[in-house]
Parts: sequence; C-alpha cells; structure tokens
Amino acid sequence: MTPKTLVASLFSGLLLATTAARADEVPVAVAANFTAPFNKIAPEFEKETGHKLVASFGSTGKFYAQIKNGAPFEVLLAADDETPIKLVKENAAVAGSPYSYAIGKLVLWSAKPGVVDDKGAVLKGAAFERIAIADPKLAPYGAAGVEAMKKLGVYDALTPKLVTGETIAQAYQFVASGNAQLGFVALSQVLKDGKIEGSAWIVPADMYTTIRQDAVLLNAGQGKPGPVALLKYLQSAKAQAVIKSYGYELAK
Repeated sequence: MTPKTLVASLFSGLLLATTAARADEVPVAVAANFTAPFNKIAPEFEKETGHKLVASFGSTGKFYAQIKNGAPFEVLLAADDETPIKLVKENAAVAGSPYSYAIGKLVLWSAKPGVVDDKGAVLKGAAFERIAIADPKLAPYGAAGVEAMKKLGVYDALTPKLVTGETIAQAYQFVASGNAQLGFVALSQVLKDGKIEGSAWIVPADMYTTIRQDAVLLNAGQGKPGPVALLKYLQSAKAQAVIKSYGYELAK
C-alpha cells in the first residue's frame, strides 16, 4: 500500500468509525517556505471540513527538536523528506504516513531589479557586501544554498559575507529589508501572481539535492479525523493547484 493509499484508507476508516465527526482543532508545524500556500489552503480546508488549523511556521530542524521534546503537533509539513522518516523510525510519527506534498525550488534573489542576473554570475563579483542564507543545519533550503555555492566554486570566498537566518523566512527578511543585497530563498517566497519581484536566478535543480518536502502524521494526531483530513486534502486537485501556483513541483 502506498503512502497516499494509506492516508486515504486511514481517512475513510475514521469517517466510518465516527457517526457524527466532530470538528478537530489541529496543531500543525509548517516549514517556513510553505507559509504563503498554507495560508491560502487553510481557509478552504476549514470551510470544507469544519476542522480548525492552528499553524506554527518555522525551521524543520527546530520543529524536530520540539516534537521530540513533547510539542503537541499533530501534523508536520516538513521542508525535507528525511525528518518525517526519522520521526517514524524514532516512534514519534505514524508508520506509512509520510508522503511528498511538494518539491521546492531554490532561488538567488534580490529585492532590487538588475542586481541578480539569470545565471548567478553576480556571486563571482564583489558588488555586494552581504548574502543571506537560512541556517544549513536547520533549514534544507540553507543546505541547498551552500551546495549551489560550492558547485559554483564561490563558497569559500563568500563565507565572510554570509548572513545566516534561523529560518528561510528570516533569510528572506534580510533581503527584503535591504540588510543583505541578495540571498538564497525559496521560489515560493518571491513568486507573486506568476512573477518574481526584484531580480532573481532560479538555481538549476542539478546544483543541489532535490528538496522533497514530506508531510507526516505525528503520534499526537493518530486516531483523530482532523489531522488525517488535512493530509488527504493536501492531495486534492484544489490544494495542489495552489501549491503549483507558488512555484513548487508535485511529486510523481
């Protein structure tokens, strides 16, 4: 049975077992890069299901530590596929429930037009003082940025210019505020109505490890209709259309 089939089976079983399904309040840990699409998906989910989502946004690494320390999240929407699998192995999440809800894209971005060229050659120049990145130990997009810089052979030269944010959201804020002239962020953060504001280079996918983002049902959500309904809803055509509109690819 595939993860998607398992989620559907869990969902159907819960509905059959509940003659009058109560509305759940679902605490969800959401990777910071997925903030905008989640905020667009959440109201529709709540309207269609009656369940209420209580979302926290942050770095996947920090959420992992919080979950291990007993944080009552019921669903994790991670920025990688390793953390959900790790939580399952450590008996903190439901076996068979992880599945990829999105594949992220890395972008080198400046809030100002004309700063970043379409090949990333700006990284080899000296026309900027600071470049923002999310903590590569906590955030997969930060790790991807480091990989890209190493592939280009500029990482050592740029290390003194790096400004590190705890999350990809903080890295974005460094650039948006002008505290850093450019930075590595998620495409979903800078894509507005199909266009990128400022200037950007969408980093080729072969320059960093695929950012496969997995969702997982955590132990605190086991046996509850709300968390399983959310996992199922993220696979719906309506939710996937929103996810794609923010520049993500869908897992095949």
